[in-house]
Amino acid sequence: MTTIKPIRSNDDLTGALARIDQLWGADPKTPEGDELDVLCVLVEHYENQTYPIKPMEPVELLRQHMGATGRFQADLAELFGSRSRASEILNRKRALTVNMIYKLSSVWHIPADCLVKPCKVAAE
Repeated sequence: MTTIKPIRSNDDLTGALARIDQLWGADPKTPEGDELDVLCVLVEHYENQTYPIKPMEPVELLRQHMGATGRFQADLAELFGSRSRASEILNRKRALTVNMIYKLSSVWHIPADCLVKPCKVAAE
């Protein structure tokens, strides 16, 4: 087992990731497994502090999800039951409703808590 140190720089991060590669697959409840667990926690903490990810605005999240899953505006229109409603949402002319969020969560498996945020609606 090597000496575990805090990760304070990208060089420290690189070293920790190299060691994680060496330890990957170590049996749990062994010194190597324990070292792997601790290093993973340290890397996660460093990355969260150094490279925080800002939560996405709901419409942008919806667009990203559609792109990642090969869905199009027509698929959203089918889910919402209206082409115009899908267009209004994607063009930020209308906010998501509770029913829309429920459908996106239950059918497309987008976490509802990611969609329940204020979003900018274009002025008419």
